[in-house]
Amino acid sequence: MSDTFRFRSSDLWWLLGGVAATALTTLAYVMWLHVANPATVSTTFLMLVLVVAAAAPLWTAVVVSFVAVLFFNYFFLPPVGTFTIADPQNWVALFAFLAVSLVASNLSARVRAREREALSRRDELARLFDLSRDVLMVTDSSEAISTMARSIARRFDLVFVAIALPHATDWDVFSGGTQSISLDRQQLWSTFATAQASIEFDASSRTYSGHRTVPSDGHHVTLVPLRSATRPIGVLAAAGRTVEAGTLDALAGISAIAVERAQFLDERKAAELTRQSEQLKAALLASLGHDLRTPLTAIRIAATNIRETAVSPADLADQTALILSEVERLTRLFQNILEMARLDAGAVAAETRWSHPSEILEAAEGQVEETLKGHHLNARFESDVAVELDPRLAAAAVAHILENAAQYAPEGSDIDITAGVGDEGFVIRIQDHGPGIAPNDLPHLFDRFYRGDAARTRTSGTGMGLWIARGLLAVQGGRIWAENTPGAGARFTIAIPVSTKGAPQDARSDDSLTV
Repeated sequence: MSDTFRFRSSDLWWLLGGVAATALTTLAYVMWLHVANPATVSTTFLMLVLVVAAAAPLWTAVVVSFVAVLFFNYFFLPPVGTFTIADPQNWVALFAFLAVSLVASNLSARVRAREREALSRRDELARLFDLSRDVLMVTDSSEAISTMARSIARRFDLVFVAIALPHATDWDVFSGGTQSISLDRQQLWSTFATAQASIEFDASSRTYSGHRTVPSDGHHVTLVPLRSATRPIGVLAAAGRTVEAGTLDALAGISAIAVERAQFLDERKAAELTRQSEQLKAALLASLGHDLRTPLTAIRIAATNIRETAVSPADLADQTALILSEVERLTRLFQNILEMARLDAGAVAAETRWSHPSEILEAAEGQVEETLKGHHLNARFESDVAVELDPRLAAAAVAHILENAAQYAPEGSDIDITAGVGDEGFVIRIQDHGPGIAPNDLPHLFDRFYRGDAARTRTSGTGMGLWIARGLLAVQGGRIWAENTPGAGARFTIAIPVSTKGAPQDARSDDSLTV
């Protein structure tokens, strides 16, 4: 029904108000002001009719116009007090008043209708703009289409919206809204087939061909083809309040863009994963090529020296120690590769038990004993209460940090270790007395295979240790960070949230960990 003839409760109040205002004006002119000039009265009544027409539908203004004509005739046109008009000129005046009232009311109603239409189009444009922004803000391709359906339902106050995409012999349906409505697959195929057959644009209604409305679950569902350029890629289904066909076409166009964006995000993600995989392979091969060549060469030379007959016992001991050292280095390298593969596969799980910080540090030192030769460990325990964590993972992470400190600190320098339990849980700090970390390297320190320029020329390593340490700590909710201390080298801090039991022991220095 048109807004012109639609009844609302507020319209009844405007009708009663217009009739009451006409009656009060007549009473004032007749009883108190004694105004009898027809021109003055008709102008006043016309003003009342225009006020009603400006705020209420046309039918309300028309009723008030006829009431004003009756009052005008009965109280102001002679013979007064009757509906009879004696003078033919008064007939002209009466019909002129009625015509002006009706024309003015109609013009006012048209202006109000145009205003409502303009506001409606403004609101639709704002909603379409917000919807376009929603499309651009979506970064997760797996949820992009479902998010789009929910956004359309929310922005346009629809009870149901679905984006249906053909998949083999069935449809993938992504729905949103406050209600769930089942879609007839046959109707979806029919709409899709119609869109494939032809594309026509109706300039008057600003719509493309292919729209259809079908009943489903007590609702009238409008089906609109989704088109990428001129090629149909799916169907948009909407139910709820009435939305213009042109707006539905715009929604279908934005939905098609969202679908293409989701597919583009998938393709970009796959390309990025491929690129990263290639980079990792290249970095791994480069690291392995360097770190395998050096120990293998040392082992070959040592084995060749041992084969010689004139080898003194001292030289034999040195060569044997060299072989054992390089074998341990190779073992650590392959252990790092296995740990990296397990972290990537998500195969590392925490198995918690009660342990003391001193036990964890002792286990970590044992894993990298050969690397720590030539360095002096100063360990101090602020508290050595039992903590609940995975000691295996914690010790492995600490071992990687100790190994890193031994590699980058000058031979013979001290490595200071402080461990204890505080507000952040189990906390261990490892301080070396090396050159520190270059500012450019700090943001990338825990990236896989990352090694600073200075590190590449100063020492060996694959750049896996710190990345593995961070991964092992993350499994049990821990974290690690690094910082430079002025004049004292680099300091690494590990914090793992834990539960504790037992009374804290006094802070002590454990000289048994001195190497």
